[in-house]
Amino acid sequence: MIGRIPITDISPVVDCGQWPAKAVAGETFQVSATVFREGHDAVAAGVVLTAPDGQRGRLRPMRELAPGTDRWGISVCLPTEGDWLFRVEAWSDPFATWLHDAEIKIPRGMDTDLMCEEGARLFERAAKAVRQAECPAPGNGNGHGNGDSVCGHRAALLGIAATLRDEQLDPRARLSIAQLPETAALLEAHPLRALVTRARPRKIRVDRRRALYGSWYEFFPRSEGAIVSDLGISKSGTFQTAAKRLPAVAKMGFDVVYLPPIHPIGLTFRKGRNNTLSPEPDEPGSPWGIGSEDGGHDAIHPDLGTIQDFDEFVARTRELGMEVALDFALQCSPDHPWVKEHPEWFTIRADGTIAYAENPPKKYQDIYPINFDKDPVGIYTEVKRVLRHWMDHGVRIFRVDNPHTKPVGFWERLLADIQTTDPDVIFLAEAFTRPAMLQTLAKVGYHQSYTYFTWKNSKHDVETYLSELAGQTSHFLRPNVFVNTPDILHEYLQHGGNPAFRIRAALAALASPTWGVYSGYELGENIPVRPGSEEYLDSEKYQYRPRDWAAAERAGWSLAPFITQLNLFRRAHPALQELRNLRFHQVDQPDIVCFSKRLPGAYDPATRRHGLGDVVLAVINLDPHHTHEATVELDMPAIGLDWNAEFVVDDELSGESYRWRQSNYVRLDPHIQPVHIFTVRAAPR
Repeated sequence: MIGRIPITDISPVVDCGQWPAKAVAGETFQVSATVFREGHDAVAAGVVLTAPDGQRGRLRPMRELAPGTDRWGISVCLPTEGDWLFRVEAWSDPFATWLHDAEIKIPRGMDTDLMCEEGARLFERAAKAVRQAECPAPGNGNGHGNGDSVCGHRAALLGIAATLRDEQLDPRARLSIAQLPETAALLEAHPLRALVTRARPRKIRVDRRRALYGSWYEFFPRSEGAIVSDLGISKSGTFQTAAKRLPAVAKMGFDVVYLPPIHPIGLTFRKGRNNTLSPEPDEPGSPWGIGSEDGGHDAIHPDLGTIQDFDEFVARTRELGMEVALDFALQCSPDHPWVKEHPEWFTIRADGTIAYAENPPKKYQDIYPINFDKDPVGIYTEVKRVLRHWMDHGVRIFRVDNPHTKPVGFWERLLADIQTTDPDVIFLAEAFTRPAMLQTLAKVGYHQSYTYFTWKNSKHDVETYLSELAGQTSHFLRPNVFVNTPDILHEYLQHGGNPAFRIRAALAALASPTWGVYSGYELGENIPVRPGSEEYLDSEKYQYRPRDWAAAERAGWSLAPFITQLNLFRRAHPALQELRNLRFHQVDQPDIVCFSKRLPGAYDPATRRHGLGDVVLAVINLDPHHTHEATVELDMPAIGLDWNAEFVVDDELSGESYRWRQSNYVRLDPHIQPVHIFTVRAAPR
């Protein structure tokens, strides 16, 4: 049933409150609702926040987002993790109704004394509404601190009432005191409310900061320190040799080191170089073909070392200020212990064989999918045990492989169980699938999601898709924007050369608070296994791939310095660590995009405006082959400035500074500098 003052279309709400909306500690987001009433009397709205410990906050006033829209909102920042509640309240605003009429009538000499008397009574009501507990009576011995301040507010409200009744003053002078910003601030602190209506509370789950912001680096430990001789004799790298790569990863500014599966790999139908079915004896197979006589999902591949070696790798990563993310792939090789111990967990075909994974015409004979409908209780118990095993060894981030091929209800239950006991554990859904499944996985508890970013390369696709991620899905889906993966080498990178790698890295790192690269990106690896394929030639999924990082840096063609610039710039600018503040600006050229991210400064009650704050402006040439010129037309309020303001932009890449206004000329040569990364500051007088 609708309330006395209708409150509709509350946001953020996920599927009518079926699941909580999402935020992270310290993230700024907007609570909004449509509030209106019959007739012409004014309404107002506010929000009340309840902390995870049950402590109820004060009423925070909302503001109409655009005049005449009935849409009210407020920016909220929740400081601590846990499940918060917010409740929107709406009410009839007698003071705003009176002021609207008084500003029309009194200057015209209409009902002046009557209007002033009615206003005086409203201010007396506002003074009376100040609670006695906040303004103790004389002699109570409690006239200090906040009580003194509130007593002052009451006296000020009564003083305004007296002024409105002062017949010796011109009526317009009496009205003017009610129009002062100080008066508005008083009434904001102690609103006069009638017909108060309260919506039901909505839940917001607040996670730790890493759930929203971070830079990910994916690499295969077995390739770091691997030996591949001309005689075809290969030797795997280990956790100890892989740990030697960690300082370089940390130096590039990455926060998360993501490892593909580190478990034993089966021999039956093992895949060889470039996904062949006839591997050489020393070829290691795909890490996603999990399980052998050496163990399953809770075991370490013996070539990588021991569980102690893994623990030391995790500890070293932490020493360098990073975290380990581990691949969690719920599938088996034919040699996995589960196949013998629990054959009921798999699908048996008509010929009596276990069904292997297929995506016709593709066949994955080295992988058996689990049938989650065969023994739901047993499978769930074992999966949770494996997960907690790795949590006990220091893993607090999991990248889940193909979660869209498992029941959504399974994930909802599992993620809720982990959230209850270990709310700091983060799950990334690697679900390149239809939007409904991708989004529902996010709703039921996944903290982050892979996206379709890799396939969004035109200006229209970039602007439309990134705006969707920052807007309509942002209250439940947090994007993790990878520029490449071991499975995805987009044709844009295959044919765009070094500029393409810079463009895509800048676009991902600046537009999304979380982004990632797969090892080799900084070397510009761009050769597919065949024309038209997105698979890498000599893919690391099927073989060791040691890289000479030092030689690339000595030769000067490594992208590591550019990636380092991006990551360090992201750390220095809080605006880039947010998702919902992305705004695109108009550019009169089809190959150039411009967007901004702003974290406003402190709010000034006198001007009712926020300070400029932290503002980053990016202009990117999406064409890796040609130079383009354009005019950028800025939405000035989106970057915190008036339409006619002049300001300074500092290019973080070139070191140059320019004076800009609303309309500005740019020229971007992809071979010299395909990207402007500007910080915005006020122009010196």
